[in-house]
This record gives sequence, structure tokens and C-alpha cells, in this order.
Amino acid sequence: MELSTLAFVFAVFTLAGFIKGVLGLGLPTISMGLLAVVLSPVEAATLLILPSLVTNVWQMLDGPHLRSLLRRLWPLNLAVCLGTWVGAGFLSGLGGAYGAAALGTALIAYAVIGLGARKLVVPLGAERWLGPLTGASTGAITAATGVFVIPAVPYLQAIGLTKDELVQALGLSFTVSTLALAVTLAGSAGLDVGLAWPSLAGVAVALVGMRLGQAVRARLSPATFRLWFFSGLLALGAYLAARGLA
Repeated sequence: MELSTLAFVFAVFTLAGFIKGVLGLGLPTISMGLLAVVLSPVEAATLLILPSLVTNVWQMLDGPHLRSLLRRLWPLNLAVCLGTWVGAGFLSGLGGAYGAAALGTALIAYAVIGLGARKLVVPLGAERWLGPLTGASTGAITAATGVFVIPAVPYLQAIGLTKDELVQALGLSFTVSTLALAVTLAGSAGLDVGLAWPSLAGVAVALVGMRLGQAVRARLSPATFRLWFFSGLLALGAYLAARGLA
């Protein structure tokens, strides 16, 4: 990897960690979106594995709700794994030709949901069938784009979790998705061990970015930051989608 590309990768992880520190999510989404500008989807996903795994395991374990969330969300998370593995062909097949367009579309959808003011609500009785469906859809999108937020994040926001439960549930879902993607890449020989040390260094810079983001969160209006963040994500998604379809 050239020095200029490496510097860009570290800058991306610092920025993505900063955003995660402010909002509690966004590291894989913004990382994949920006890294896809200079790297292939498989390379970007490989670089993302360690920083995403470390930050999300920390978020998953940071709270008292993990046991109850595991019981409630296991159908969702099992379906995420199955959906990722079944959809693995997208990274080397359809994702190879249309990966940028698929990623751009996923980012646009995520930004529109983030900018929207409407609050979705999932009735408790619907979780039995909607959870696995959401998980399978999230897994398929993860396999195609390396982004594992759609539709899992809107679903988790809609099932009535408290703020602390939601943060921990997001950490759990992102951890499962990261591990499922890692297994997929390893199984398809797409996991380039030569990217291990840049990915490991990315952990350090992402954690620095998270710490800075947490400090800013105490002073900056979250609503203002969310507006700029999702607007920027919308523009990035539109650029990637247009480039992929050109």
C-alpha cells in the first residue's frame, strides 16, 4: 500500500471513530463509503474488520443488558450470519461490478432514514417474524456492500429499547455482522493478510477519534451534528452510486 493511500486510510478511520464517538454509530458506514473511493470493496471491508470489531465489542460489553439482549435478539443475529454467508457471492460477483452503486444506494437509504423525523414502531408480536427477516436482509446487504446498518439499525430503534439498551444492542449487532463478514472473506480467500497491520493500526487511530468525538459530544448539539453527518453521507452515497453506474 502506497504511503498516500495509507495516510488516507488512517484519516478515514480517525474521522469514522470521531463520528462514532459523537453519535454512537457510523464507523463502518463512513469507513466503507470513503475507503471505496480509493480501494475495492473487498480491500475496504478487510481493513474495516479489526477497527470495527474492537470498537463494537467494547460497545457491546459496556452495559448491564447483554444477557437480556442476547435472549431477545438471537433470531435477528443468527439471520444476519446466514444472510451474510448466503449473499457472499456479491463481494466477488455482483458486488465486483456494481459494488460502488450498491454501497452508494445503501448509504443514501441510511442517510434518508437518519434525516427523517418519523419514528418507526415495531409491535412486540411482530418481532418473531420481522427480526429474522431484518437480519437476513442486513446480512445480504453486508455481503454486497460491507455496510451492516440497513435495515438492522432502524429495526433496533423501533422495538422499544431504552437508550442504554439500544447502544448495547447496536454494539452486539455490529459485532455479529463484523464476525460474519470476516468468516465470509476468509472462506472466499478474500481476506488479504497483508492488510492486517494497516487494519491493526486503524484500531488505534479509530479509538483516538472516538475519544475526541466523545469529548465533542459533551459540547456540541447532537441534532446539529446529525444533520451535517447525514447530509454529507447522502452526498457521498450519491457520488458512489453515480460512479458505480457510469
